[in-house]
Amino acid sequence: MSEHIEYMKIPNCPEHVAIVMDGNGRWAAERGLPRTHGHHRGVERVREIVRAAPSLGVKILTIYAFSTENWHRPDHEVRVLMSLFRRFVVREVDDLETTGVRVRFIGQRERLPGNLRNLMAMMEARTAQCRDLTLQIALNYGARSELVDAVRVLAERVRAGDLDPDAITEAELGANLYTQGLPDPDLIIRTSGEKRLSNFLLWQSAYSEFAFIPECWPDFTAGLFATVLREAAGRERRFGMVKAT
Repeated sequence: MSEHIEYMKIPNCPEHVAIVMDGNGRWAAERGLPRTHGHHRGVERVREIVRAAPSLGVKILTIYAFSTENWHRPDHEVRVLMSLFRRFVVREVDDLETTGVRVRFIGQRERLPGNLRNLMAMMEARTAQCRDLTLQIALNYGARSELVDAVRVLAERVRAGDLDPDAITEAELGANLYTQGLPDPDLIIRTSGEKRLSNFLLWQSAYSEFAFIPECWPDFTAGLFATVLREAAGRERRFGMVKAT
């Protein structure tokens, strides 16, 4: 990873931040470069943001790396992305373990290349005891697929007689999502100026705050990240309740 820069911890910093890292291809196209060049630059930006997050006060960072819809992109681009994911694991696992970053992957792994799945499992095992930051990487992730998978698990338990349908609660469903064991995101950031979730954390984002940033992901610096976090830290979150008077 790049050289570590210490940042001042932000009071009331959102503890779980999720990011839709959008705009790599657009960033490259605006510079007359291949779309894949933007993805390479995007990986460098991931390194910087992961390094800065704990110092700023972030405890969980969830990044949207590859959606279930991204398979529809050109074959060459998908191959480059899979290669980048493999390279990321190989190059970063030692540093992430040393700096106390626990990594977990969420999404449907079955469609991913076998060698990548093996590397993902290795990285999760190597960093399992790390506590300074949890880095959750959504890879071949789709929120609708996540909900369908959770419902299937509950349906199987009902069919087996292990679960009464009347006992299914929001907590029960949430416990069967890919993100089980982690709190919902306090803040969701999307770069590149787009203002939509794109099938990302639909259940978990019910009361999340949002920040839509005009800069494309390769231009989303740690300094800009800190600025967004400070603004979000000043918001009042009421979770559907009326402000106390």
